Amino acid sequence: MLLALSTWCEVEAYLERSRAIIVPIGSMEQHGPTGLIGTDSICPEVIAKAAAEDNPDLLVGPTFNVGCAQHHLGFPGSMTLRPSTMIAAIGDWCASLRRHGFERIYWLNGHGGNIATIAAAFVEVYAERSLSGPDSATPPLTLRQRNWWDLPSVMSVCKRLHPQNEGSHATPSEVAITYAAYPDQVRNVPLQPKVASSGGFTDAEDYRQRFPDGRIGSDPSQATVEAGIEIIDAAAKALQEDFSAFCAL
Repeated sequence: MLLALSTWCEVEAYLERSRAIIVPIGSMEQHGPTGLIGTDSICPEVIAKAAAEDNPDLLVGPTFNVGCAQHHLGFPGSMTLRPSTMIAAIGDWCASLRRHGFERIYWLNGHGGNIATIAAAFVEVYAERSLSGPDSATPPLTLRQRNWWDLPSVMSVCKRLHPQNEGSHATPSEVAITYAAYPDQVRNVPLQPKVASSGGFTDAEDYRQRFPDGRIGSDPSQATVEAGIEIIDAAAKALQEDFSAFCAL
């Protein structure tokens, strides 16, 4: 069940049987010469939608698709939020959902650069109620952040499909998911070098200088539609189980 494709009446009925929702959250940033800019938002969105397919007890909210990606701004098309802006926006999303009676919000993340900021946003949400005192009129919320690649069994599938040169950015696994979702968007571009270098970075200019084509340690030329379908299937099943456990807490 997708929030965007539901009526308010249907959401009201959903709240009679469940008070939990999944919100995909990602980023809008470069993923090398063969990866789509929306990769980090597409991956959690596609996995969440696959998990919710024909499942009336799993509601998926809109994708929070611009995150913290300042270090990618040296590449055209990349977008970012300041951490303070992202924290405030997550707080408003949580407040809106809580207003309607949601009690548990499961944030399925697709971008490593979001992890710290999402965690900080959770602290802000919890602090709002804590600072109101024991008689607070603000209903409690339970929040969870889960990276799609950290779902049980998912990384083992990725390692089996891409045992070498997965890297840490513009990986063949994440690119494969986007190709499975949009097979008409497969890119066949020569990569030089075939395997990108690895290392750290600071700001956008430093990143562009160290990693000229945007990749870090990866060879995304391995990505295929078939591999993406397999990863999505494994992740969707794992998400269903993890979300059910979250709802039962």
